[in-house]
Amino acid sequence: MMKILTNTTKITMAILLMGVLILPTSCKKELLDLTPTDLLASENFWKTDEDATIALMAAYASARAVFDRDYYFDGQTGEFTRVRGNSGTSGQILRGDAYQAGSYGPSGYGASFDKYFSYLYGSVNRSNYVIENITNKMLPTATGAKLASLESIIAEARLLRGMTYFRLISMWGDVPYISKIIYDNSEVTALARMPIGQVKDSIMADFNYAVAKLPNKAAALGRSGKPAALAFRGKLNLYWGSWKKNGWPELEGFTQNAGEATTAFAAAAADFKSVINDFGLTLYKNGDPGQIDALGKADILPNYFELFTPKANGNPEMLMVFTHSGTPTNPSQGEELMRDFSGRTIEGSQCWIAPRYEIANRYQLTTTGDFAPKLVQLNPTTNAAARTTLNSAVNPNSYANRDYRMKSTIMWDYEMCIGLTSLKSTGFSPYIYNTWAANVTLGGVNYITYNTDGTNSGYVFRKFVRNYEGLGRSEGDYAYPVMRLADVYLMYAEAVLRGGSGGDLTTALQYVNALRARAYNGAQGNVTLLNLDLIIKERGRELYWECHRRTDLIRFKQFTGTSYVWAWKGGTKAGAGVSDNMKLFPIPSSDIVANPNLVQNPGY
Repeated sequence: MMKILTNTTKITMAILLMGVLILPTSCKKELLDLTPTDLLASENFWKTDEDATIALMAAYASARAVFDRDYYFDGQTGEFTRVRGNSGTSGQILRGDAYQAGSYGPSGYGASFDKYFSYLYGSVNRSNYVIENITNKMLPTATGAKLASLESIIAEARLLRGMTYFRLISMWGDVPYISKIIYDNSEVTALARMPIGQVKDSIMADFNYAVAKLPNKAAALGRSGKPAALAFRGKLNLYWGSWKKNGWPELEGFTQNAGEATTAFAAAAADFKSVINDFGLTLYKNGDPGQIDALGKADILPNYFELFTPKANGNPEMLMVFTHSGTPTNPSQGEELMRDFSGRTIEGSQCWIAPRYEIANRYQLTTTGDFAPKLVQLNPTTNAAARTTLNSAVNPNSYANRDYRMKSTIMWDYEMCIGLTSLKSTGFSPYIYNTWAANVTLGGVNYITYNTDGTNSGYVFRKFVRNYEGLGRSEGDYAYPVMRLADVYLMYAEAVLRGGSGGDLTTALQYVNALRARAYNGAQGNVTLLNLDLIIKERGRELYWECHRRTDLIRFKQFTGTSYVWAWKGGTKAGAGVSDNMKLFPIPSSDIVANPNLVQNPGY
């Protein structure tokens, strides 16, 4: 008998896949939840649209768990972001390593990514569960509006399945492809890895179905509509074209093909053009920069910041989101991913992820469009002049007149804001971020400060952090972007620059400048010429910490090799090249032991 939860968030299926029990997620149970609360026999389910929707919501819950924690592996590049390792080991913190003593690359994740491989397949299985049951048990008797409704639900499940497989091939290359419900290990223990091209074709079939069957507007916040499906289809073609153009010698049997690349870029540009033009979508508040507050304050929050708060929930710029909510009695996923990288105004520690100095140096001046002088790292508790020294990282004037996305994305030393509280507070007060844990008194007011557990750069994230008091860390209501219109703008420009005939450079330039105008509070930040170098840098500023950086660096041929290095790349302070095999993650050893047909990726 299939076990089915009757609530709208979970369906618990006893599935064994790749040696790991795959079940739905909650923050504190490592993606495992083994406790059904209300059971129905499967023969009494799959009768109504409500049944189908309940199953779909469970598929969304499973997918959310493996997508909105991307920052753990995305930040492990160490380029702009530090993922906390052992807080007592400064070298680890400096390197930005989350796991194994500062090692760069997939091997640093060890068993954690062994689990992630299986969790992704758990998400696939949950989508297959929806697709197979609706197709076999409900579609044969459905007609008219009911048929269209059920096909739309299948389309959402197929979009989720395609997104998950897209993630799998981006990380591991050739992977087993499973398109049916798996109930027992015996069904998968002999599966071989399917060539990436064949998996890509299956992903494309899912995306094509989603484009054909989804409504123009998503049924509810946190669900998907046709624009999201088009955007993901375009993204798949953009990635495929880049892979085909650049080659991937680490994948056995993968061959470069310039003609196939050009065709893919054209298809990508056409899909992105449709997303932008055919659905009446606009940037948040039409791209207006909004009101910008004084330096060092966050009482007035302009539009780019608001985009990542509950104020913008349901806004058209967000083509697809994963929703988070929670209460003290039912925290669910409401514990909020943001707590990991915002720190806590009450407890004052445990900021797991933090920006590095390198990202601050990437934001240009709004006055000239040029880059500011690089910041100098000074400790104000040991250097009395640190707060006034020119270009000092703890001098507030060092951050004046910068691309507004910087102010919206990160907070720097001694900056005042409300921030995130992990406990309900009766005497809530602003805090000032201080990396050295020294007492801070300004204007006769003592401010709450952090300790050194969180970061060594002096920065914490502002992006995604709510700016209102009175909620505990397990409460809140926000939407994490999976695909947004600004990303489509930049991908459109990239596809055109790479040769996609489905668009044109003049239009691409307009889209890039629309993003920069929002960031610069006017046209002074506009550029007159586009190239791929500008696009990847703009992606770094516009999409920072939305979990694109690792795959962006790979697509732009900067993730491995020596053409582009950053501090601690390759495990050295100055940065060094790494081998191309690190573009792929190793197949988990536990899965290879269970199934010898899973041949390991080169170099592991």
